[in-house]
Amino acid sequence: MKLELNEQQKMIQKMVREFAEKQVGPIAAELDKKEEYPHKTLKEMAKLGLLGIIIPPEYGGAGLDTISYAIVIEEISRKCASTGVVTSVHNSLVAWPIIKYGTEEQKKKYLPILAKGEKIGAFAGTEPNAGSDLGAMQTTAKLNGNKYIINGDKTFITSGPEAGIIIIFAVTDKEASSKGISAFIVENTFKGFKVGSIFEKLGINASKTSELIFEDMEVPKENLLGSEGDGFKIALSTLDGGRIGIASQAVGIAQACLDESIEYSKQRQQFGRPIAKFQAIQWMIADMATKIEASRWLVYNAAYTKDQGLRFSKEAAMAKLFASETAVDSAIKAVQIHGGYGYTKEYTVERLFRDSKITEIYEGTSEVQRMVISGSLLK
Repeated sequence: MKLELNEQQKMIQKMVREFAEKQVGPIAAELDKKEEYPHKTLKEMAKLGLLGIIIPPEYGGAGLDTISYAIVIEEISRKCASTGVVTSVHNSLVAWPIIKYGTEEQKKKYLPILAKGEKIGAFAGTEPNAGSDLGAMQTTAKLNGNKYIINGDKTFITSGPEAGIIIIFAVTDKEASSKGISAFIVENTFKGFKVGSIFEKLGINASKTSELIFEDMEVPKENLLGSEGDGFKIALSTLDGGRIGIASQAVGIAQACLDESIEYSKQRQQFGRPIAKFQAIQWMIADMATKIEASRWLVYNAAYTKDQGLRFSKEAAMAKLFASETAVDSAIKAVQIHGGYGYTKEYTVERLFRDSKITEIYEGTSEVQRMVISGSLLK
């Protein structure tokens, strides 16, 4: 087994890292402060093909492998976790299920739009009473002639107020439990579509998160994704891939914590020498670096397993669990290394601290990841 990136992957890493350092990092703090969605950044990313990373070339995308996708999300998130999660959701939770389950007509209609960044994607599964338990969702879809009429509420939707193409899930057969859930491709221009409350959050503030409300929303019959009753299967398989994206985001956040800590500890003087000379600081940095490297390879392993066409639920859950907890631990250590300055908005680690926590929550909490891992081992 060769534990190194191939030449194409190295080239992508170099390109995205340079882009992130020049165009993403310099405005990240300001976007966070203003809670401003990264429209300009996303337009530039679209030009580089980063909004169509996994979309096949015949539909206008780059057609790259999942490891390349993970590299992109890590490098973007290293400078701005908000932009990272928008990119992750757009690719893995919206483009991927259309690639995997969409009809040829759906692929031709929606994938080029996503690849070009003409519209941003969102994934609407969570409801006020159905978070980890997707089977408890109450949004309904009833076929009426050549249209489905959808009613219900979704919540905590990344890019909800900005998205033009949304994958949503609704109950088409109440008697069939989870097998009665179906998936749909929805446009924000459909009659009955409405953006609800926009949440004020602890972190990833440049990533808009909102409720979506459907009041007799009319969805063309041809926008059913897969067949009726496939929704639960589509949601779970899509979230498996999405977890690779969030794990990559977590690695990016953790790496940024390490970068900032190394730089600061070399410059900060106490007791007549840089604090990097003290064992307490050295051990924190050593622990951070080790866990980050382990997280990165867990991500690459999950990505590689997916690209081999093998089942990767366990691998994705392991990567997401370990990388997200590493991100939070690294952020705590980074603030500690910075001391009082780390608690101020003057230093980047304060934002990293706030951004890190969500990686343990969305696209499956750490507790859910442990359920997935143990379930795969104890079946």
